[in-house]
Amino acid sequence: MTSRKNKILILQFFLLIAGIFFIFLTFVVFKDRASENIISDNDKRDINLKLTDKKNSKDVFYNIKYSGIDLSGNRYILEAEEAFNNELNDDLLNLKFVDAIFYFKDNTVLYVSSDYGLYNNKNLNMTFEKNVKGNYEESELFAEKAEYSNTKGFLKISDNVRINDVRGNMLTEKLIFDIKNNKLNINSEKNNKINLNTNEKKF
Repeated sequence: MTSRKNKILILQFFLLIAGIFFIFLTFVVFKDRASENIISDNDKRDINLKLTDKKNSKDVFYNIKYSGIDLSGNRYILEAEEAFNNELNDDLLNLKFVDAIFYFKDNTVLYVSSDYGLYNNKNLNMTFEKNVKGNYEESELFAEKAEYSNTKGFLKISDNVRINDVRGNMLTEKLIFDIKNNKLNINSEKNNKINLNTNEKKF
């Protein structure tokens, strides 16, 4: 009888040890797996964040310079302190603090500067915006926007255009410099058009 009790006690003891070991093993394994899942989720989250940051990031180029000859045979130089790719059009570059020089075939030179700009590296069209300033011979020009179309052969200046030269001052809505035909069209506030010949070497 005593021997049977001892056997039962020994069996219960081993079952208790086995139960404790099983519980311990289960706890350790599940804890490690849970940790692995947590780390994996964190890694995935970090990867997603990095991919999102990379997608939203902009490659900024500093002190860029472009030069070439337009379709009318005039040489130009375009410089900017900062440039980055346009998000909507791969052919466009957004520019900051822009300077441009146009050397025309009649030996006159036009200087243009602005706070912001766009440059199309495919068709060479340019846009200048905000605090646009221009110098052409003895004339100074101030505006908020200027568009240089290489494909159509004109330079259009608009938005609060002011011209200062030796002949006096002029305020106008829009000024279009026809590069191909070497003519200047000025639209006044009353939509009156003034045609000037740029051979006078003034705006």
